[in-house]
Amino acid sequence: MPRPDDLDTELTAQAVFTALADPTRRALLAELAAHGPATATDLANRLPISRQAITKHLGLLADAGIVRAEPGERRRIRYYLQSRPVSVAQSFLAALAHSWDSRLSALHDHLDRT
Repeated sequence: MPRPDDLDTELTAQAVFTALADPTRRALLAELAAHGPATATDLANRLPISRQAITKHLGLLADAGIVRAEPGERRRIRYYLQSRPVSVAQSFLAALAHSWDSRLSALHDHLDRT
């Protein structure tokens, strides 16, 4: 039976991978990483995507925990990157890579012996 921590890690990684599967969401994250927090309007001015589409994608990124929405002045919502969920997904991938590295190393050793 999986531990609650394992289940939380799995669910977080799944949400991150689902969110990152879309190239528009990856472009939004890249823009936030390059230029810092921004509103949907700011992002629409920099990318060839409508503000409405950006708002939809930012909502999905917020649901995955990758961005945080904070209300600002004049009811403008500013979006901030959140590193924790991405770090969880990165650790998940690192564990998979380690498992594969061990298997490939064992195969390499076996082939060298034969």
